Amino acid sequence: MPNPVLAADPEAAAVQAAALVAGGWVTDGPQSERIGPYSRRLVSRAPSAGPEDVAAVRAYARTSARTVAGLAPASRAEILERASAAALERRDELARLLALELGKPLKDGRGEIDRVADTFAVCAAEARRIGGETLPVAGWDRGIGNTAFTYRAPAGVALAITPFNAPANLLAHKLGASFAAGNTTIVKAPPQAPAASTAVVALLVESGMPVEAVQLLHGGGEVGSALCAAGEVSVISFTGSAATGAAVARAAGAKRLVLELGGNAATIVCDDADIAAAARVCARTGYTNSGQSCISVQRVYVHRPRFEEFLDAFTAAVAALKVGDPLDPATDVGSMVDEEAAERVVRWSAEAAAAGARLVLGGERDGATAAPTIVAGPPDDAAVVTDEVFGALVAVLPFDGLPEAIERCNAGRYGLQAGIFTRDLERIITAWRDLEVGGLVVNGSSNYRLDHVPFGGVKDSGFGRESPGCMIDDYTVVKTLMLRGVSLWGARGSSDLPRDEENAR
Repeated sequence: MPNPVLAADPEAAAVQAAALVAGGWVTDGPQSERIGPYSRRLVSRAPSAGPEDVAAVRAYARTSARTVAGLAPASRAEILERASAAALERRDELARLLALELGKPLKDGRGEIDRVADTFAVCAAEARRIGGETLPVAGWDRGIGNTAFTYRAPAGVALAITPFNAPANLLAHKLGASFAAGNTTIVKAPPQAPAASTAVVALLVESGMPVEAVQLLHGGGEVGSALCAAGEVSVISFTGSAATGAAVARAAGAKRLVLELGGNAATIVCDDADIAAAARVCARTGYTNSGQSCISVQRVYVHRPRFEEFLDAFTAAVAALKVGDPLDPATDVGSMVDEEAAERVVRWSAEAAAAGARLVLGGERDGATAAPTIVAGPPDDAAVVTDEVFGALVAVLPFDGLPEAIERCNAGRYGLQAGIFTRDLERIITAWRDLEVGGLVVNGSSNYRLDHVPFGGVKDSGFGRESPGCMIDDYTVVKTLMLRGVSLWGARGSSDLPRDEENAR
């Protein structure tokens, strides 16, 4: 089955994305259009799902679940390994789609596709590890004479709702792990990246994934809500805002959920840190993808004696970033997802300045392209501190002691990931213990992730862990086999043993 996106003319005015419904690619019907945030022209269009499409997807998923579950883990792994290799072969084409639809610089897009390849490879490895346990039932009197086993069975039908900021890699996580577990998966693509989402799904189908294993729909919140409520769906994996995550949970009802939600990630720079290195890392990772990442550096807390030194080095490093056309390989910072998102950066930086902060850099936009913005010393109740900016803005704040910094990091509603720069092991352990986050990066910023390492948050940053190994646990159910009267262990209880009555006295 040819890839309906990557097989298209790259010079076409707009890319036609497709839905995958009941085993066939669909391009007709009412179309939603995506205007490129940097180019400000039509870059892609996709068929918008209606109630009849949702009904067809549900019916096909019901009948497909058993077919996919019957595919051996080794076969699933081989398909995922082929998809990993195919992602690298189509790296530049996929990165170009991300640049067109999202304004993501080519260097960031290529990095995302490299991660797609890694994620598929990890999913393949995890598929080969799926197994079960022999349970120690004979360790208790009532279990003597019996044997029990478990294995992890596919949950059946999974729903993957993916975000716009990393649509390829997060789709790879959700769909790759679900297929590795033996499920059929319904994908609800983000409206901002229909062509990129279509391309990744098609890449898997080209690599041998059975069409029974995946369906893809495009549309808005009403499509996602209808799919969340579908009785066929056993487990939902959602990445997005905290508000939308709450709506997903309400619509889902009594289903298993993995929710990876928002964040306003903090990085702590202690007085013993290599200030120049910390500034370079925070500059690079605070504006990657224009700051549109749930773990992007948003707050940097710097020990007061080193505050101005860090701010000077950080400002110089940010000022050196190249802002411009995402299709230019030299561009570091492209556009944000839309003009409303860029305006949020401008508005929040102005509000912080009005409240007494220094606007060191940026605070302006050109269409959807927000200039990399630095706000120094905002009050702790400013939006740039308390809320998720999800944009090209970093707030730099002084602190006087690590307990204070930890308390200020913990004050907000989010708790996804944090970073700390220090050489002091006691500070590292204290921060790991006391910070209310799902993960801590030492001598790195909050914005660092390995795709095979557990990733997720606490508080309003969601629950569950999104790495293939952890996700397979969520995408499978434990089934138990009890053998009565057959024992791998000793079959006699203590009351059955012969006793020496003389010694017993």
